[in-house]
Amino acid sequence: MTTDRVSLSIANGVADIRLNRPDKLNALDPDMFTAIADVGAQLAANPKVRAVVLSGEGQGFCAGLDMERLIATTEGESILPFADLGQRTHGIANLAQHLVWLWRELPVPVIAAVHGIAFGGGFQLMLGADIRYLAPRTRLAVIEAKWGLVPDMAGTQLMRHLAREDVVRELTYTARVFSADEALGYGFATRIVEDPRVAALETARAIADRSPDAIRSAKRLLNLAADRDAATALAAETAEQALLLGTPNHVEAVRANLERRAPQWSFA
Repeated sequence: MTTDRVSLSIANGVADIRLNRPDKLNALDPDMFTAIADVGAQLAANPKVRAVVLSGEGQGFCAGLDMERLIATTEGESILPFADLGQRTHGIANLAQHLVWLWRELPVPVIAAVHGIAFGGGFQLMLGADIRYLAPRTRLAVIEAKWGLVPDMAGTQLMRHLAREDVVRELTYTARVFSADEALGYGFATRIVEDPRVAALETARAIADRSPDAIRSAKRLLNLAADRDAATALAAETAEQALLLGTPNHVEAVRANLERRAPQWSFA
């Protein structure tokens, strides 16, 4: 199955998913949100899938939220015009969070193969995977603070299980771009490999050779051990983002970046 946003092929129990918007560094626009959610639903309903590889076409894994949607938020629009992000429409998550959380909830292991860049929503998207392979020159960022926002796609819930609290706070507060080597040291990367997709497919095939019942049981147990009160954390993400969207400093952050000037913040 291939759409103009996501491609999916399945062979010998391994699902190969590729974000397919290379001209925009696979940025997340409404069509991309819908396509990823649809692919996730297909995989969840397919008992023959035993492992998943998630990667991006072109020069990068995912640049995060599409710039047009980011600009629209400064004009009073929602990040997703067709979704009420204040509602838990997908279990404990809203639609934006579901785009990341669905990989966590998928009953089989998911391996993210990341190259180029993984910023903002793209970084959170890779965090939803069980395993993350990064190319050596990958650049990553919890970029939301640059635009006057916070991570709101399950990132705050997922980061806390992978890296030290002070590291998560520093990256979130500063929006600093960091390297694959740093990501490995922080705990966000499983391995650094020259060709992450090739390595991910190899690992996926090895997983697919194991008992599918054992692998699904193992994922349930590992998720249970890690997900302590995730519902509260995901709801808090949405609430904080709702307080920021459309505020003067959010609008100023976007405009200052687009105009390549220093922002002029307002203080209550």
